Amino acid sequence: MESEAERRAKEAVMTTRKHLKSLVRERMRKTGEPYTVARRHIADADAHISWSLRGGVHGDTAALANVLANLGVVAPHTGEPLTEAMVLGVGGGLGAGYILWEFNAHQFRTRVLTLGFRRLWQYPDRWARETTSRLGLHAEVHETGSARAAAAALDAQLERGLPAIAWIDTYTLGHRGEPEWRDGYGGAPLIVYERVGDSYAIDDLSTTRVLVPAERLAAARARVGSYKHRLITIDPERIDLDLRPAVEEGLRLQVEHLSERSDSFSLPAWRKWGRMTTDVRNKKGWPTVFADGLGTGSLRASIYAEAAHGAHLRGLYADFLDEAAELLDRDSLTEVATAWRQAAACWDQIIDAALAPGDELREAIDREDAARWELQLDRDQTVGKLPEVGEPVAAMYQAETYALELLASAQ
Repeated sequence: MESEAERRAKEAVMTTRKHLKSLVRERMRKTGEPYTVARRHIADADAHISWSLRGGVHGDTAALANVLANLGVVAPHTGEPLTEAMVLGVGGGLGAGYILWEFNAHQFRTRVLTLGFRRLWQYPDRWARETTSRLGLHAEVHETGSARAAAAALDAQLERGLPAIAWIDTYTLGHRGEPEWRDGYGGAPLIVYERVGDSYAIDDLSTTRVLVPAERLAAARARVGSYKHRLITIDPERIDLDLRPAVEEGLRLQVEHLSERSDSFSLPAWRKWGRMTTDVRNKKGWPTVFADGLGTGSLRASIYAEAAHGAHLRGLYADFLDEAAELLDRDSLTEVATAWRQAAACWDQIIDAALAPGDELREAIDREDAARWELQLDRDQTVGKLPEVGEPVAAMYQAETYALELLASAQ
């Protein structure tokens, strides 16, 4: 629960942001300067104006929502910043994905479960391009093989007083204390919003200011080949936001996507997951993969870390449906929102089956404690029981199937 001090701090930040927007608009009116020029002059004159750290649930959706909020972009029907839920919904909503990986870590075989929760979760650049276009944003995707050109593109954006969304490797960046065996695993995109000498200020679902050295950010941006040096920037002077058709298209895409038959990237993936927990014939079935009883620490931790605290996005999508119901004046979407919240409740059972409340590893993950990784590997090297998630996964699949049917009928 939010403390009084946290509430006051958040109100102070919001007041500061409103103050900044008001000053920028006033200067634009008086001087005729474009937004970026006026903002840079105001920020240079007022050292107390800073980036608003808003936190968030999901790396991709929060990064876009937080950039737009800090640029002063608001929903026309509310006059308030676009919520992360709205960004998720306009982006086509939810996805479903299940992939079980087997790695060698410290000369020890470990198993990690990757779960996908957002539509196009496996194609983050495509999702970003489509979502920004649907929102009427002029977004540019910068990609280059040159580290020097990548740094120049980032610095040029920051010199205009504007943020950029960058893809990184979390281990290489080093701000989360991940172990060496996590090198190259990648990570969600984050926001780079300021250069401070030889460091950069980043927003990685942050609630406090985080600075990282320039050389580490450059290395983290270069580490993963599939999105090496990728950067997304938004021009605040070229925004044509028309939310109603964007929401309608997002709803249509959601039904289309989750109705697909893919058992890797759409709703049948959850049915596959439930089956794999007991399938003794499939080489990827859990009884075969974990026949030696080892590697269960990483399995349990990956389920918990990826889905806990709303990261499965089902509750966030329900929030979008409530917003969409009001925007479109379509009461049927409120009933659909209730169904998705019931699906979210099913995820609570899966999360608790992975790591029970009070579990030491669960608490370390919640604290973002670097000791989490040693605890996880220690359990990997000890014979352990598989998490009993088969039944709760099957219940979740049924709940999401029902929610999707309701959504299709509400179109």
